Amino acid sequence: MIGIRGLNLGIDFTGGVVLELSFPQDADLDQVRGALAAAGHEDATVQSFGTPRDVMVRLLPSEGEDTAAVGQGVLEAVQSYEPGVQLRRTEVVGAQIGKELAEQGALAALFAFLMILAYVSMRFQWKLALGSIVAALHDPILVLGVFAAFQIPFDLATLAAILAVVGYSLNDTVVVFDRIRERFLMMRKGTPAEIVDLAINDTLSRTLMTSVTTLIAVFSLLLIAGDVLRGFSMALAIGVFVGTYSSIFVASSIAIDLKLTARDLMPVQREKDAVDDMP
Repeated sequence: MIGIRGLNLGIDFTGGVVLELSFPQDADLDQVRGALAAAGHEDATVQSFGTPRDVMVRLLPSEGEDTAAVGQGVLEAVQSYEPGVQLRRTEVVGAQIGKELAEQGALAALFAFLMILAYVSMRFQWKLALGSIVAALHDPILVLGVFAAFQIPFDLATLAAILAVVGYSLNDTVVVFDRIRERFLMMRKGTPAEIVDLAINDTLSRTLMTSVTTLIAVFSLLLIAGDVLRGFSMALAIGVFVGTYSSIFVASSIAIDLKLTARDLMPVQREKDAVDDMP
């Protein structure tokens, strides 16, 4: 889906013009969109922020277009039905700046995954480490797929939410894997699948309670915070759900498919030198 439809990149990555309008009364966003569409700005993004009287308009960049003229044109289009509207701020994000932000965001994501790879490689045996890495990659890919499928605007705040989701999912996976390691060392009988199942059941209530309480806060943001944080809260909501699923079903299943055994988790025995045997 990401390759077919692509992401609907926001102004942070594409560049463009941001205008803040102040209305004398609560703004009707649909009416604002209609007025801008009639003035030739069909692709404008209109959302409320702060109070119901404040509206933010985002326009994609146009070659050779004067920013002041764009702001004045938007203001006149909205004033055609609401004369009391005032233009409070105009901000321009150049195409070059947007490109740099996109590159820096990609580098931040790459650096985060490299740090995760280094951490899990030192923390776990390689079969568990591989499962945690696949689960950590699984979560942002699904979140990005949802954003691409529904063409939800993707901006820097959404990128931050995806990186937070990766950390949240890895934390859940570490808790489950720690319990798996303890169970393997305690139980001498039973198949690996049975031992992993017991370990997951031991941590299931903790995992679900953590996810539910996190989702309560995220849904509060989604319902109350308005359009400014909508992409951020949607990415978190999807990511928490997917991360809970992957830490239980994806990471552990990969470890079982790789034939994880108790011997893999045993501490390495050091061979004694001749000096150690001397009195």
